[in-house]
Amino acid sequence: MNELKTENYKFTQHKACEFFPCHDTSKPEEFNCLFCYCPLYALGDQCGGNFRYLDNGVKDCSSCMVPHVKDKGYDHVMGKFSEIMELAKKK
Repeated sequence: MNELKTENYKFTQHKACEFFPCHDTSKPEEFNCLFCYCPLYALGDQCGGNFRYLDNGVKDCSSCMVPHVKDKGYDHVMGKFSEIMELAKKK
């Protein structure tokens, strides 16, 4: 039996979205919409992305492309998933 190898599930685009691409990029054809809302937001300063905190304490991720990078975004998010699970655990 041949084993199918694919990684297409790691990348998707929604070009009809009114906000596509939602971050400035010189390569819109490589912009990954899979994590439209970043699951790493809740990790605060441990997310690994390019963010800043506003004066009111809100995390601003508008300059971050980490989850949207075609070849590395999925793997980065999944690599942080155990930290997300720790946040969600019932204590």
